[in-house]
Amino acid sequence: MVDTQTVEIAISVNGCDRRLSVEPSDLLIDVLRDRLSLKGTKRSCDVEVCGACTVLVDRLPVSSCTTLAVDVDGRSLTTVEGLDENGRLSRVQQAFVDHAAMQCGFCTPGMVLATTALLEINPKPSEAEIRHFLRGNICRCTGYIKILEAVKSLV
Repeated sequence: MVDTQTVEIAISVNGCDRRLSVEPSDLLIDVLRDRLSLKGTKRSCDVEVCGACTVLVDRLPVSSCTTLAVDVDGRSLTTVEGLDENGRLSRVQQAFVDHAAMQCGFCTPGMVLATTALLEINPKPSEAEIRHFLRGNICRCTGYIKILEAVKSLV
């Protein structure tokens, strides 16, 4: 019989303080999706390649599929559900809508969160900087042109 230990963590998720009991091996994506019902974070590659599971930890993009929940203890997390501004789409979300920068929409939450982080770090990125920053987010619908147009419209 395996004795499972749990660890208490305290995190802020989309501005709400949460205390959770997690197993040391629990992945952040599973805690967000299964325990907190934040389904906007998408599971895809499970190896930190595609960016579909991107969340912001202390305002920086992180792959939640390879991050242990215990490693975010005491940190502030933002998921796509936390980007709204008074119930309205954030300016990044609105730009993606305005430029039809999503096709199937599976990569969109990760792209939007990565873009949000980029613009906070660098409000006036060049196209090369945008491409470099979003290189960890893969769109399998081949929709990069619209995504670039959306991000460039915010610069």
